[in-house]
Amino acid sequence: MRSVVANSRQLGVKVALGFDAAEAAYQGHSADELKTMVKYGFTPLEAIQAATLGGAELYGEQLGAIEPGYYADVIAVDGDPLADVGTLGQVSFVMKGGVVVTTDRQLIFASHYCGH
Repeated sequence: MRSVVANSRQLGVKVALGFDAAEAAYQGHSADELKTMVKYGFTPLEAIQAATLGGAELYGEQLGAIEPGYYADVIAVDGDPLADVGTLGQVSFVMKGGVVVTTDRQLIFASHYCGH
C-alpha cells in the first residue's frame, strides 16, 4: 500500500481522503488516516488538502470560502497540524454548516468543505 500511495503522489494523482464506515463505531478515524498519509510520504499540508479539498474537487463541487453566504464545516485544534498532523485528532471546536456544535461525546475530525 505504501508504494501505491507514494507512486500516486509522485505522479500527481488527485487524492481524496475519506472513510465510509458502515457503523458509527468505525467512524472518527480520519486523523489516523492523515497520519498514515504523512507516514507514506505526503506532507501534512498535502494530507490535509486531500481530506478537505480533495473530495470536493473529485466530485466536481464548487469550492467556496469561509464567509457569509457560504456553507462551511470548520474545526479548531490546539497546536499546529502542519507540524504534527496528529493534532487533528484532538478537536476543540466544531462548526457544522455555520453553526457551532457542542457535544458531550468525543469530538471527531470534521472535514472542511465550502460551497454554495
